[in-house]
Amino acid sequence: QVQLVESGGGLMQAGASLRLSCAASGRTFSNAAMGWFRQAPGKEREFLARISRGGSSTYYADSAKGRFTISRDNAKNTVYLQMNSLNPEDTAVYYCAARTRLGVGTRSEDYDFWGQGTQVTVSS
Repeated sequence: QVQLVESGGGLMQAGASLRLSCAASGRTFSNAAMGWFRQAPGKEREFLARISRGGSSTYYADSAKGRFTISRDNAKNTVYLQMNSLNPEDTAVYYCAARTRLGVGTRSEDYDFWGQGTQVTVSS
């Protein structure tokens, strides 16, 4: 089992930056590929970014490319999502997820464990 707890969400003004954190406990964090997703009201959960176990490989959805950066600190069992130039369309609940199986993925079903989410609200 991997337990994930997101933090760092809040109410932001358009144009601001925000860093989300996801702290992991349980099974060895460094053995899990990690991803960030978000879900806006009335919409399906959307993949944003993923990072490999060692942190050397990252991949972004088009909606995140250029504004969001995923990173991880295996010594702290934490994965981060740095978000810049926020706009109201970024308003959503943001989730981190862990994949303990081999391989990588961008679909919700590709991940095995999920956090409870953290709300990000961006006002114009």
